[in-house]
Amino acid sequence: MNLSIRRRAGALALPLAFVLLLPLALHAQSLPAPKEFYFDGSGSTTQPLVLLPGNDAAVQERLLKAMKGHGRNAELATAQLAHIAYASGRAETGRALYARVLSALGNNSQLRAPVLWNYGWDLYRSGDAESALARWREAGIDTYNNPSWVPPTLALGLWTLDRRDEAVKWYAAAVRTEPLRWNDPANLAALLPEWDAADLAKLAEVAAAWKAAPPSWP
Repeated sequence: MNLSIRRRAGALALPLAFVLLLPLALHAQSLPAPKEFYFDGSGSTTQPLVLLPGNDAAVQERLLKAMKGHGRNAELATAQLAHIAYASGRAETGRALYARVLSALGNNSQLRAPVLWNYGWDLYRSGDAESALARWREAGIDTYNNPSWVPPTLALGLWTLDRRDEAVKWYAAAVRTEPLRWNDPANLAALLPEWDAADLAKLAEVAAAWKAAPPSWP
């Protein structure tokens, strides 16, 4: 994003002092115990938030214009710009834009869970697994559903944070739900086609630890 776009994005975001306080409240996440099964697909949650294809300067200019509007298009534009900011190494701008869109979404908005899920991945890939875990919890645990993406995703985050016993317990929930799919690490690439090789390799370590000592239920 060029300098003029960066300034305009910053002007539309929440005050930086408030934004920078957000991660402090999200650290040291404690998680409830996994439930027995996670069958709910929640496919709409685990989709990229894209209003316009591409991420070049022209696309970003159009997204900034859309962000000034109202409704779903403005929210999608803000979330897409947040992702672009994280992908280009500008975490502060990305964090401010995600804070902006989340503040505009009601708790019952259909976009809230997808925004939180995408935000979690951007945080994780920027090296902030602790805050990612908080966003994933909000998107998938603090609901009445049991989304199928929750066990492997939380297992990845927890393993990254060296919370290995917890990671294995969450992976075990995926195995309980669909044992023929999750009991073999060779299946992970097919089960999680959008994950990159490094994340799949890390989850394979969790799967190997589960296989070596499967935790009992409950």
